[in-house]
Amino acid sequence: MAVVLVTLVLSVALGLLTVTITQQTLVNQREESISGRAVGNAAIVDAALGSSTDTQAVLSSLSDAGKASVVSVGQDGRPVSVSVDQRFGVDVLPRQLKDQVVDVRNPAIMRFELDGQTLVAVGVPLGTAASGYFEIYRLDDITTGLRSLIVSLAVATFLTTVAAGVLGYWASGLTLRPLARISEAAEAVAVGQLDTRIDERDYASDRDLAPLAMNFNAMVDALQERIDRDTRFASDVSHELRSPLTTLNASIHVLVNNRDEMPERAQHALDLLDADVDRFTQLVEDLLEISRFDAGAVRFEPEELAIVPLVHATVANLGYPHVEVESDTELDQLVISCDKRRLVRILANFLHNADRYADGPTRVWIERHDPDPFNPFDELTVRIGVEDSGPGVPLDERERIFDRFNRGDQGGSRGADIGVGLGLALAAEHASLQGGRVWVEDRTDGGEGACFVVELPFVDLEDVLISDDLAAATPEATGMLTLTGEHAIITPHEASPGGTA
Repeated sequence: MAVVLVTLVLSVALGLLTVTITQQTLVNQREESISGRAVGNAAIVDAALGSSTDTQAVLSSLSDAGKASVVSVGQDGRPVSVSVDQRFGVDVLPRQLKDQVVDVRNPAIMRFELDGQTLVAVGVPLGTAASGYFEIYRLDDITTGLRSLIVSLAVATFLTTVAAGVLGYWASGLTLRPLARISEAAEAVAVGQLDTRIDERDYASDRDLAPLAMNFNAMVDALQERIDRDTRFASDVSHELRSPLTTLNASIHVLVNNRDEMPERAQHALDLLDADVDRFTQLVEDLLEISRFDAGAVRFEPEELAIVPLVHATVANLGYPHVEVESDTELDQLVISCDKRRLVRILANFLHNADRYADGPTRVWIERHDPDPFNPFDELTVRIGVEDSGPGVPLDERERIFDRFNRGDQGGSRGADIGVGLGLALAAEHASLQGGRVWVEDRTDGGEGACFVVELPFVDLEDVLISDDLAAATPEATGMLTLTGEHAIITPHEASPGGTA
């Protein structure tokens, strides 16, 4: 764009300069030519008038009388004129020109306007007192030539600007295309595609960009190695802790069964130990699940599900039959392609969090979201929201709340009802794996509280048979993925490193 503007400005400036110089040159040349001709004709007229009183005959005898208007002022002050154009006579001459020639007795030339035309008049004093010889010329041919020149320059300016724009676009594309590929690669790495690399062979001939491509690949290699090392460490530690945790959970379970036989202080200590071991078990399970996501070891198992009955069954089987599930009747037969196990995990996380930290869930709603016709990237989705009556989530926390180990204003707290800060992060991972997303917003009715929303793409199928076995939506049927507030003792055969979530 800058190249086009610069080219346009320069072309216009050069065009104006060309027109101005050309006009000045042509007019000066014309004035020199007619000045010399007028002086010669004046000498002829002056000599002829000395031997003849027929002024008109003398003027008519001039060889160039047919090319310009010829005007003379007689000795007695009465004008006598001969002209091929009767509009031009002594009365159209500028007063200053007549005074300069007749009174001051100096030759003079002057340009003036008459009826929209540019004229040039030349005056030469005659030998007789109070008399002068004048010629009036039109500059139509110069004006016509300048107009043609302006049109030609305008066309040339337009063509030059277009050519400069095309050439600039091509040149900038040729120059910036390698940088665009590097930018796209950096963007891919930023969203987690750590296997992205730049083909260094494409930049081998560019001594400026070749080091950049090489250093970019080296940086991503180092970043991926660091993340892989951290992931392996977390996974290894979590796996190593599962066996002793299983033993510890079993031992605590035995102690809990004999709790009534213990002193009061021992019972209190046992309760604290039970709560902390429960949180520790949850942390290990969540870390294992997160490490599987990081390692790309999770498996997406989509199936076509009737979403409304599934949500109803999930809410009821998780222990919230009193919570109202709202949806339009047109959604009763709505079928989406999703991983049922992971969707149940997301809803369970939302419901349990509302139960623990927000005075319980108050409403669950399901709605269809039609794509924005002005956004080509928008798509048809289904949204499921879980509302609560708690204090809500501050605006500045609504994005960070889905980060790992983010517990909001509960950070540093301990207790049986305090999570480890991975539940919502796992919910976001479960949604992302299915092409969806999660977020938190205000309640739809404007009341106090928050609304956690999961959005998934769907396919609308007709005449789909809805499974009657909706009890499969229970947490126990969804495998051992972590639910905030739901824990189970993990058997050794489930702890194999090759397992998938």
